[in-house]
Amino acid sequence: MYDYLIVGSGLFGSTFAHLTRMMGKKCLVIESRNHLGGNIYCEQIEGINVHKYGAHIFHTSDKEIWDFVNSIVPFNRYTNSPLANYYGRLFNLPFNMNTFHQMWGVTTPQEAEKIISEQRKEIEIQLCGRKPSNLEEQALLLVGKDIFNILIKEYTEKQWGRQCSELPPFIIQRLPVRLTYDNNYFNDAYQGIPTSGYNSLINGLLEGIDCKLNTDFFTSEYHDWKKFASKLVYTGPLDQFFEYKLGRLNWRTVQFRTKILQTPNYQGNAVINYTGKDKPYTRIIEHKHFESFGNDVYRNPKTVISEEYSCEYTPGMEPYYPINDRRNNDMADEYRKMAGAMTDVIFGGRLAEYRYYDMAPVIRKAMDCINH
Repeated sequence: MYDYLIVGSGLFGSTFAHLTRMMGKKCLVIESRNHLGGNIYCEQIEGINVHKYGAHIFHTSDKEIWDFVNSIVPFNRYTNSPLANYYGRLFNLPFNMNTFHQMWGVTTPQEAEKIISEQRKEIEIQLCGRKPSNLEEQALLLVGKDIFNILIKEYTEKQWGRQCSELPPFIIQRLPVRLTYDNNYFNDAYQGIPTSGYNSLINGLLEGIDCKLNTDFFTSEYHDWKKFASKLVYTGPLDQFFEYKLGRLNWRTVQFRTKILQTPNYQGNAVINYTGKDKPYTRIIEHKHFESFGNDVYRNPKTVISEEYSCEYTPGMEPYYPINDRRNNDMADEYRKMAGAMTDVIFGGRLAEYRYYDMAPVIRKAMDCINH
């Protein structure tokens, strides 16, 4: 008998397994895929750690979390500074003085603030004091029409497959806007990538723990989990656990077209977003830039890029982003109530909670589950 049967080897399951093992507990981790690590898994191609399921940049202001992951594997100094390509024009992200200079030619915060303020007045008049009811109104209120039309509208509609006027405003409420020349996307105190890739982090977390790959919880003997463990830790889709009794929750997902290129440096940056509809993909990731800096990128004569395409989720695909409309939120709330009533099952992570999480909050969530 194990103390815990853990379904899924992503960050929540792996962190939970590691911490409980440090407490003397015995865990079995089962994973439906042919590799450990969930969506942070890296595939080695041409000597480059390729983020198989999309770009993952670890960032946090929680020193305990930062110290914890660095105790497993040291992290590098990577700083997330993406670019936006709009029909061939390049803009710095997040929105900052570099962006405003590229867009309007302004050089001072006062000039940028004046233009944004003038453009915001148009939507303020339309709203007549009411709160924004959709993403389009919210974005116009935050940054005005120029930035919305060039850097938000078409990109967001590609990403979500819906008009901005049909999306909830909260998606963009925390949009970073800075009146400084600062291209660092995150405000967190710490950020980086494991120096030897994310697989080393997962392998460190799961060291000494029994793991089984290619083992689906629902079709294997472990579905009758009480034969094997005292408690279950479930990190799979929330609605699937309850056999879709209330209906299926909706997701957006992404697909990748990965290419090996015979050049040491394709785009000069890890991530470039394509904000116009002239390109079907939302962004291109050049993976070597996560771990190689400056002229180090030229040590490897080849590079690997991934074009990222956003699309609707259908069964059999990997779910990525919850669809936070009223139908899905109400259904998820009911499923969460059912989950909360179970005393011998712990639900954790993005899929099992139907919430989008960055990596550091997932680790914090696992820690909190153990502490309580």
